[in-house]
Amino acid sequence: MTKPSQDPDILTLTAPAKINLALHITGQRDDGYHLLESLVVFGGAADRIQFKPSKHLHLSVNGPFAAGLRQEPDNLMVRAARLLATELNCAVAADMTLEKFLPISAGVGGGSSDAAATLLGLLRLWHRTINDDKLRTIALKLGADVPMCLEGSCLIARGIGDELSSGPRLPKDLGMVLVNPRVPISTPNVFRRLKNKTNPPMGPVPSAFLSAMALADWLDNQRNDLEMAAIEQAPVIETVLQALEDDGDCLFARMSGSGATCFALFVTVKHAEYAARRMAFTHPNWWVSHGGIQ
Repeated sequence: MTKPSQDPDILTLTAPAKINLALHITGQRDDGYHLLESLVVFGGAADRIQFKPSKHLHLSVNGPFAAGLRQEPDNLMVRAARLLATELNCAVAADMTLEKFLPISAGVGGGSSDAAATLLGLLRLWHRTINDDKLRTIALKLGADVPMCLEGSCLIARGIGDELSSGPRLPKDLGMVLVNPRVPISTPNVFRRLKNKTNPPMGPVPSAFLSAMALADWLDNQRNDLEMAAIEQAPVIETVLQALEDDGDCLFARMSGSGATCFALFVTVKHAEYAARRMAFTHPNWWVSHGGIQ
């Protein structure tokens, strides 16, 4: 997650996309939170955050998707900074710059990943440490996806997303393409459209997938229980999935999270790069990215 900087006073972290390879909604608690089981990976694209010392807290946002965040009076990164400072009993002082490369309301946990990177970055900027359990508690206060994003590697999430365990070992050089039709999705609306909230859990998860095809075959027997509800809200998601599946090198395609971003898996990162170029050429109005998987 750390990137080198030429300026020793500037710390740069990446906040990678969170991708739900499988997402099973297994119930709903009395407080309204939905129970889930999900196989989660990170990568394919990322936001970038710079941290500099300051006497005050300041956040600036730029990048391709900055416009959707500039009007937010209480950005999740700012909330993360304030909660962490309260826990550490220190001043909320940092100059943060977010380069927003991930689409907003897109099912890839961009805001949650930014918040997780903020917690990790500020601990380093302030030269402070904190108990892992306390850090996870702060993260959960910011949202159910933020503890996952603190991990930043393949994992299995259960409960409301707060019960985490290590995921399987994935094939080396596995490639992924991410596509978003630039249609924002309301997650609450997707859950309201969900017809069945007590679905079967995931099947047994192997400790390792020895090939990309083995992973694709396993995923073919899993689901994203939010996919149909999201398609009702944004039918273009079906068009995106069909376009990915029509690529001759695609092993498997599915929607991530509550959408509208969809992913496709490829044998190598190079295969994913070529597929992303083809997709961007044939659908120039869509957001397309590619990369490896963590």
